[in-house]
Amino acid sequence: MNPVGDVASQQADLIIYATVLMLIVIVPVIALTVFFAMRYRASEKERTYEPEWDHSVSLEIVIWSVPLAIIIMLAGLTWVATHRLDPYADLTRISATQPIDENVTPLQVQVVAMDWKWLFIYPEYNIATVNEMATIVDRPVELKLTATTVMNAFYVPDMVGMIYAMAGMETELNGVLNSEGTYEGFASHYNGAGFSKMRFDVQALDEAGFAAWVADAQSVPQDLTRATFEQLEQPSIDDDVAYYASVEDGLWRRIVNMCVGEDTMCMDEMMMIDAMGGGGLEGMPDAGMDHGDNAAMTGH
Repeated sequence: MNPVGDVASQQADLIIYATVLMLIVIVPVIALTVFFAMRYRASEKERTYEPEWDHSVSLEIVIWSVPLAIIIMLAGLTWVATHRLDPYADLTRISATQPIDENVTPLQVQVVAMDWKWLFIYPEYNIATVNEMATIVDRPVELKLTATTVMNAFYVPDMVGMIYAMAGMETELNGVLNSEGTYEGFASHYNGAGFSKMRFDVQALDEAGFAAWVADAQSVPQDLTRATFEQLEQPSIDDDVAYYASVEDGLWRRIVNMCVGEDTMCMDEMMMIDAMGGGGLEGMPDAGMDHGDNAAMTGH
């Protein structure tokens, strides 16, 4: 409820509007409950008791029409808002007063939820980070998310709503931060022993600050390769921030398809085999092809 990004701001407004609408019913019900309990308590002997009274057309109209009207308004409000805030949809504005600049492309960030750390890959800059994410103020961010093991949930409340990350799948989330600062991100779905430590900082920087941050990452003496990733995905708790100066080509596809290891078949290759009638490797038209050739044949 302290939004710094336009999407989070719209979500906060939706929560407030929905809460106010529901209070139209909740407050009178609570007040009448107290009123009736006091007015007709056992010690109050002077109140009229009419046990045979059971119906009032006027009262029934009020009882049914008011909640029905509120439900209709809530339905319309949430229908419009949830479609406008579709996490897979590109942003239509930077803020309430600033439209999207057609010449600005979203900053793409590939997010991997691990046990128990976060990996961020920046394909535009060919760098990667652990437990730290950076964005440019007022530049849309397009997040692609997956996980290495159990289902997880990515959440930066100041920026955008929560979305799940699942092994073997790719989800998407679009958002923006409108002010410089450091904001908290965390795993919002319980996932085991290191859950409470699965947190990261989100740096919202200006153009110069972001360029310096990228340069810092590019200056470290380590790269994110398949072998490095296999070491990184081993379970660990409360990891320090780490940077990788470069990322091996095709690594994101292998992470999503759960085939980073040398001897593991990629899911898209397996699905291609199934689509061609199954039969395992022997059932493939060219059983001697390696994983890279198979990927080329599938168009990935």
